[in-house]
Amino acid sequence: MFYHSALGTLAFLASASGYVWPSPQLDALESARFDQEGFNANPVAFFVQPCDSFINGSNTGRSNAADWIRTAYHDMATHNATDGTGGLDASIGFSEEQARPENAGDGFSNTMQLATIPVSRYLPLLADSIALLALLAIENCGGPEIAFRGGRVDAGVPNAPGVPQPQDDLDSQTASFARQGFTQTDMIGLVACGHTFGGVQHDFFPDIVNVLNDPTDLADVAHFDTTFVTFDNNVATEYISGTTRNPLVVGFNDTTNSDKRIFGSDGNSTMQSFANSPATFASTCADLFARMLNTVPSNVQLTDVISPLPVKPSNIELSLNGDTLQLSGQVRIWNITDSTHTVNMLLEDHNGGISNITLEFAGLSSSTGGKYSAAWYDFNATDRLSTLYLDAAAGVKSLSFAVDGALEDQNGLGFAIQDGFLFSQTSCQVAVPLSGRIDVAVWNGVNPTRVFLQEITVTTDSVQRIVVTELDILPPAEPVPANSAYSIWSINVTDVGANYGIGAEIDGVKYPVTDPHSFTFPLCQT
Repeated sequence: MFYHSALGTLAFLASASGYVWPSPQLDALESARFDQEGFNANPVAFFVQPCDSFINGSNTGRSNAADWIRTAYHDMATHNATDGTGGLDASIGFSEEQARPENAGDGFSNTMQLATIPVSRYLPLLADSIALLALLAIENCGGPEIAFRGGRVDAGVPNAPGVPQPQDDLDSQTASFARQGFTQTDMIGLVACGHTFGGVQHDFFPDIVNVLNDPTDLADVAHFDTTFVTFDNNVATEYISGTTRNPLVVGFNDTTNSDKRIFGSDGNSTMQSFANSPATFASTCADLFARMLNTVPSNVQLTDVISPLPVKPSNIELSLNGDTLQLSGQVRIWNITDSTHTVNMLLEDHNGGISNITLEFAGLSSSTGGKYSAAWYDFNATDRLSTLYLDAAAGVKSLSFAVDGALEDQNGLGFAIQDGFLFSQTSCQVAVPLSGRIDVAVWNGVNPTRVFLQEITVTTDSVQRIVVTELDILPPAEPVPANSAYSIWSINVTDVGANYGIGAEIDGVKYPVTDPHSFTFPLCQT
């Protein structure tokens, strides 16, 4: 993160190990992973809640949760552990893969339609979205907590076929899972864990499921167990007790009873252990699901396991208004369940000054099926817009927080605030068409080699990967002073209603794009 008075700090932060805020991609992944319900809930969680919801309505016998888990497995199942190709890389989004017999059904097109809805410009990867939504479906529908890593890379071409099919014999099934990197025991566990959700639909598998004529199951889905939208070990207890209605165990076509062959391949030893112990089933599934989601091409390096930050600033907006910086935002305090705590923000400027500001409680959030909670506090408002007004010449270097008197400063690093380039409220628009000028305030000592806007409204390319548009801002021929500290760089845009962030390159380093601003531009003066 850039400091206009201390380039040495940049090198220090870049070399620090672990997850240190700000880290835009990790910040976005952590938010999608842990800000699931309540105040400031990340919209990604809406794609899997409630557990019995389905994209095309109720009474279908289907659920989005089951489709996300199936999508993740089928995407991963192309992996070849020998040559390192394939894996969870969103290649399932290609129409060529979806058209293969091994990928029958419309679940993949349904989930990929949702996966292309951007929830953050720093979470543009479909592969990470597939993994994350499968994880959220499992955890929020009664399942175990799963270690999550980010950093997947979307495929540019379809992967080779490789998903096992119900009619395959046991040797073929075992060989397929071995190619993916799973043993025979893993195969039994992964199939059982996946089949605690969902079922098989008549329309796409008429050789497995007959028409059910059930008004509560309009899509004619024969479920794997009696609790098909909830994670539990019923898929095992019902199998062992002989009461199962799993269509891949007791289906009318024995050729497609693949679960029966897989579950019984070790004399039912693994399934018996799952039936005897819900805890064993849950812990095994947590491990196997994590391995499934982390199975990626060998040239992809995933992040460390993403854990929630104890204290995390969020929704930071910083802009210039004349001689004043306007700062707004919130901070999330992890593992707090009420509003009775005292939270202070210590704001350090570039002159060494420190302001102590008492923050106001804003709301509570939760995640992982209610296992975790957090409290949110607004930056104390000096007006009704929840904005702090700061001296532009002094700027803002970093934040730290005191929670009930205990200092939280990322082990002495503080929470760095970038104020080297930011929006200026001299930006303006014309009424018709909705175009105008965006002004960017650049600190006079920065001397960037490039300043650009990043348009936050994203589109998809020809293979449905998300792309983001960057617009270069040319430096002014002569300095345009905003005040004693900043100068203005300007660009004309055709859509001032879009969300824009600002980025810069300084001494060959590309700095993270700022959070988008949504303030309304005044009309340009003619």
